[in-house]
Amino acid sequence: MSVNKVILLGNVGKDPDIRYFDQNRAVANFTLATTERAHTGKNDQQIPERTEWHNIVVRGGLVQVVERFVHKGSKLYIEGKIRSRQYVDRDNQNRFVTEILVDELEILSKREPNGNSAPAARYTSTSELGEPDEDNYKSVYDDEGDYTSPF
Repeated sequence: MSVNKVILLGNVGKDPDIRYFDQNRAVANFTLATTERAHTGKNDQQIPERTEWHNIVVRGGLVQVVERFVHKGSKLYIEGKIRSRQYVDRDNQNRFVTEILVDELEILSKREPNGNSAPAARYTSTSELGEPDEDNYKSVYDDEGDYTSPF
């Protein structure tokens, strides 16, 4: 048995790059920064702050959520899986990239840059690319609007 599960809580590093293909298929790519705080280790050793950058890939109905509500600086909770792939770049060089394929996304930012409120909900991916299926969006708020922890 094996498990490929990633949970990230971080800030979006750049506005998502959204690409549309035939049959309303789309993909969104952006970076997410996670930061470990500076601290004092054993023997009073100072450990500096460390930021890790993750390549995020979103497909299916989640692309429309990302397009509307995710911007540079947005705070996100992401669940997904790690994928590594290899490709040949324009200079004919082999390149390797590690990406996080998103299964679930929760927008934690209270406000968008334009001042509008983003909906506070957890969104899940669909197995097919294209239009989102409203049944696949799971709100993390109960009927009275109170937050229910996903944990």
